[in-house]
Amino acid sequence: MPKRPNILLITSDQQHFTALGCRNPKIKTPALDRMAAEGTRFERAYCNNPVCSPSRSTMITGLYPSWHGCWTIGVKLPEDVPTVGDTFQRNGYATTLVGKAHFHPLAEAPGSSSIECQPLMRDLDFWRNFHGPWYGFQHVETARMHGDESHAGQHYGIWMEEKGLKNWRDYFWPWPHTQAMKKRYGAWDLPEDLHYSTWTGERTVANIERHVKNDEPFFLWSSFHDPHPPYVVPEPFASMYDPEDMEPGAPVPGEFDRMPPHFAKTQEERPDFSMYNEPERSKGGNHGFQSHLREVEKMKQNMAIYYGMVSLMDREIGRILGSLDRLGIADNTLVVFSTDHGHFLGQHGLGAKGAFMYEDLVKLPFLVRWPGQVPAGKVNHALQGLIDLPSTFLSAAGIPVPGLMQGVDQLDVWRGKATSARDHVIVENRHQPTRLHLRTYVDERFKMTMYRDQPYGEFFDLNEDPNEVNNLWDEPAAAEKKAEVLRRWVNAEIKREPTRMPRIAGA
Repeated sequence: MPKRPNILLITSDQQHFTALGCRNPKIKTPALDRMAAEGTRFERAYCNNPVCSPSRSTMITGLYPSWHGCWTIGVKLPEDVPTVGDTFQRNGYATTLVGKAHFHPLAEAPGSSSIECQPLMRDLDFWRNFHGPWYGFQHVETARMHGDESHAGQHYGIWMEEKGLKNWRDYFWPWPHTQAMKKRYGAWDLPEDLHYSTWTGERTVANIERHVKNDEPFFLWSSFHDPHPPYVVPEPFASMYDPEDMEPGAPVPGEFDRMPPHFAKTQEERPDFSMYNEPERSKGGNHGFQSHLREVEKMKQNMAIYYGMVSLMDREIGRILGSLDRLGIADNTLVVFSTDHGHFLGQHGLGAKGAFMYEDLVKLPFLVRWPGQVPAGKVNHALQGLIDLPSTFLSAAGIPVPGLMQGVDQLDVWRGKATSARDHVIVENRHQPTRLHLRTYVDERFKMTMYRDQPYGEFFDLNEDPNEVNNLWDEPAAAEKKAEVLRRWVNAEIKREPTRMPRIAGA
């Protein structure tokens, strides 16, 4: 009987789809380039929500955020929602999470407990005694922060102390915050060998070794924190890229004239976005709803550091891939690399993320490697969604896919035996209960975004307008095409209803 394959998911956090050396000569990613050369690069992969927690929850449940319940950041993924890890465990797989989780909010409330909040994140005694089970993972080693945020601690804090860095708190913002604290930028004095990407790489390898020693098939998620801002990274990665070589994006004059009003507001010095907030119903503001005006030189510096963060992560991914070779399990391990959502590097005049459903934010880097199973050195344009990962992973392991899951099985597409498994992708974005609630439909050619209770929207022909600068929403000549895409979208909404339980009788 053939040995069951291992499943290794490697993710970054907020990585632009062009931040791969195999498609962009300005960035060095030899490990990811190796994955692309030994596997298939998918050029049309999309997140199903461009915000961390909902997207990550979709990756482990196979459900859209509107179904699994973690509808935006600051919302807890309910712990009774079935996950792919639960299914793997029932079928004899060991399940492990190393790195960033972000399934819980940074606060607690009645009915919404959280272990990813302060001061618990810095309570290392708690984390020494907690390694799961959690959301289908039998073993967990996690940390929540980005860069030098105050949310450092958890298993990463324990590791730093074990490595001799007893004063690790000095390298991160204090908790509680103080106004006198100066934000770090660029070169970070945190030792390179104690960076959280190094920790994620080292602990991923250690857990792979543990599973091999136990002779058990595994599903392991290696979840890197970068290149999510703030833009800080240790040397030599902080100076690896010359800002003058960077080419950040820029808005096209007049491109916001026919866009929803919040786009143009980003180009004001002091924009008023108060009409999008619901303080009486939701705590927290809206990501990206501020001025995005930046000096070009600053944007170049940001981009250089961003690339450095990717390259440090890539080094550790190389360590992980090397461990598969060393342990003799590379041929029996399906490896997927992607990210939770994209990132703006000046495109359309924007930075980081927000309710701006351009390709820069919703399209992803996506690599699949499985020697002898997935074609090597190929570039594939079949539509992919992060929601498809659980179904496809289970299919690769020969495990029946639960009817509750809403993704599709992409295995034949990954293997090059089918041209496509889906004809559209749906991306949800609900950042406030009602006032900032939008949804996007993408197919092979067209892209449409609708806003709750609003007359405006977006409609792009990606074949004719790949840079998305000509919104056809109110264009009379596009009305017939718009109606047809809307019809297909409504049909897609009906089709994505899951079937948790089969019908087994007439009544």
